[in-house]
Order: sequence, then C-alpha cells, then structure tokens
Amino acid sequence: MTTTVPAATGRRETRDKTDFVVFTRTFRAPIDDVWAAVTESDRLARWIGTWEGDPAQGHVDFHMNAEGDDVPSELFTIAACEPPRLLEIHTEPPVGAVVGVGWVIELGLAESDGITTLEFRQSVPDAEMVASVGPGWDYYLDRLVEAETGGDVSSLDFDDYYPKFSDHYRREFS
Repeated sequence: MTTTVPAATGRRETRDKTDFVVFTRTFRAPIDDVWAAVTESDRLARWIGTWEGDPAQGHVDFHMNAEGDDVPSELFTIAACEPPRLLEIHTEPPVGAVVGVGWVIELGLAESDGITTLEFRQSVPDAEMVASVGPGWDYYLDRLVEAETGGDVSSLDFDDYYPKFSDHYRREFS
C-alpha cells in the first residue's frame, strides 16, 4: 500500500551566486537522535544508503541502497562536521553534469522544545537537473521521516514523486 504523497516541498535559495534546493523536515525527537539518523551508516541504511571508510580522514564512500544494487558508490568529501548541528558534504561532478563541479550537500539541525528541524540543502546548476533532483530528495527525506517514526519506507514509491513534482522544481528554478 502506498502512503499519500504530499506536494513537493523544496524551495530555491541562492547564496553566493549558487542556487540550492532546500527542504525542511521536523521530528519529534532529540537532535542527537536525528543527527544519528543522517550520519550513522546503519541508520542511513534504513532510508537511503550506507557509507564505508573513516570520516576522520575527511571522506567516505557512499553507496545508495534505495536505488538497487547497480548504483556505484560515490566519494563524499566532508567539508564541515559540527555534531549535532551541521554536516557539509562535497561530491564529484555527477555523470553527465552540465557543469564540471560536484554538488554541495548541507544538513543543518536545530532543536526546540523536543522538536528537531532538519534543513537539507543541495546545490543545483540548472532547472532541468533540479527537476529530477528535487523529486528525489522529497522522496528520500520522506523515507527518512518514515524510518524515524517507525513507518514502512517501502510504502513510498518513487513513481509517486517523479515526474509528478518535476514541474514544481522547474518553476522554482526558472
């Protein structure tokens, strides 16, 4: 059974001449618990993927497990890590990228009155790329919410997000 999928949630933010798609999710959980859900490999495995390596070396190999077994791992360089409030990751340029730069991914967390807010940002070079990246992050972040609230992540279907949300992101970034 598929859960009801809400509307697209990402919005555009421009900082230092770079466009980001930004998503917000809230959790009735302590900040340390949400931090663990987005940084610990075994917790990430429940909703998106796993990593291998030693983060103290400044990078890890990340493998998405939610897209099948044929997806190669990707090098994530840790640009900033300030537990439990900030994680900034840089990636290599995506295959077929319009521009020769990788992505910047930022996760910011804040807690107030037992509610932790996650603000997730990813740099995007153009409207067409965000038309697929945006729906993808809506999907994965909804899987995170399902995993952290004891829901069934398999109840979410990517086909309910893409291409349904693509026009929203094209408009946001046009």
